[in-house]
Amino acid sequence: MLTTIAIESLKRRKSTALLTLVSIVISVSLLLSVDIIRTQVKSSFTRTVSGVDVIVGAPNGQLNLLLSSVFNLSAPTKGISKKSVLSLQEDPRVSWLIPISLGDTHKGFRVIGTTNAYFQHFKYGDKQPLSFASGGLFSDAGSTVIGADIAESLGYSVADNIVISHGLGNVSFRQHDAYPFTVVGVLNKTGTPVDKAVYITLSGLEQAHSHSASSSITKPLTIKKPPVIKKSSALAKPHSSGQHGAEVHEAEHSEEHASGRDEKDHKEHHEEHYENYDIDSIRTSSVSAVMLGLENRVTALQLQYQINQRSDEPLLAILPGMALAELWQIMGNVEALLLLLSTLIVVSSLFGLATMLLATMRERYREIAVLRTIGASPATLLILVQIEALLIALAGCCISILLVLGLLHGIKPWLSSEYGVFLGNVLLTKSSAIIVLLVVVSTYLVSFFPAHAAYRRGLHRDLNDS
Repeated sequence: MLTTIAIESLKRRKSTALLTLVSIVISVSLLLSVDIIRTQVKSSFTRTVSGVDVIVGAPNGQLNLLLSSVFNLSAPTKGISKKSVLSLQEDPRVSWLIPISLGDTHKGFRVIGTTNAYFQHFKYGDKQPLSFASGGLFSDAGSTVIGADIAESLGYSVADNIVISHGLGNVSFRQHDAYPFTVVGVLNKTGTPVDKAVYITLSGLEQAHSHSASSSITKPLTIKKPPVIKKSSALAKPHSSGQHGAEVHEAEHSEEHASGRDEKDHKEHHEEHYENYDIDSIRTSSVSAVMLGLENRVTALQLQYQINQRSDEPLLAILPGMALAELWQIMGNVEALLLLLSTLIVVSSLFGLATMLLATMRERYREIAVLRTIGASPATLLILVQIEALLIALAGCCISILLVLGLLHGIKPWLSSEYGVFLGNVLLTKSSAIIVLLVVVSTYLVSFFPAHAAYRRGLHRDLNDS
């Protein structure tokens, strides 16, 4: 009965009621969106790496090592010697090892030198392994595997050739074009930094740098050679001059020497066919970091302590879970600020609701008089005004939930492709329900002020009647 009266009363004041409803919808939608995206980003953040027990690198800070090795954001300052990597690989507590070498890019995307162990042992999410959309693992030193975002944005596919650049900037003036790489595999999308990286063999990375160094040294000394006389023309038109014959012989010898050198370079490019391109099968002297998988995760803390206490070469070992928690704690200040701003917007909307009810109270004197005439008590008037406020708040919350769910489902592909944020199937969580409940309770408390005004009006009516 009172709900019907409240709905009819709101219909008579539909303009102000709709404006108040829109205000609540916008504020609640903003608060729900911030909460849902915060939860999903945190989930995606912690899903970036899974199954890696220890990460070892140069002692330049826990967060810097995590950002450079997992998120491809920070620049490595120093490498780990091959001797240290081999000692870690021979440790009986270590089940597998993934070497990582950083410092190059391809059209703004990070280039990571590694081995096939990366694709076999690196996991993300709930220990989901990497998989290939096309192609497969490294097959020779000139092989490269690319992430899904690179294949999509640059239009690469298997058998395409790419050239890497020195340095981590978007623009590089030193191209390793003397040693191109051939795409042998394209990874499936993961929603992690894996999608935005180019993976090459450590052998290929070493050869690309050595080819670039040798070409930069020999290029200034290059002299334009005279045209080579073909052997057939020399036989067709013999000359009596011995000097000319010597020139012809020297030209032929130069041509054969150049051809032999090209065959040798081609052979060096494809001569290394290691099954996994392990660290002990390559000539590189150091790598940027290594990821370790242990036989038993219980030994992680012990191994971390022993690595950090090494005296022969200073190293830093971190546990990815603890480093991620520290990084998220730093980002938590921004998260708290967004939630605070959204909460203040909701509070202002609720006070706007109370203001609307108070402003229309003068227009409702006749309505209150009619209700008192038919027997409504002052307490009934108080409850009626609170029901009107709750109806507006509940309608606003329902519309906000539908609006947020529809919007997030619509932008889900964009969030995954642009920011690597994968939204789950269940977006509404316990925190979302708590937010809706708090909005309803706050509405009830705020509506007490206009409801009390109606209650007092009802008492004055009783006094006037008496």
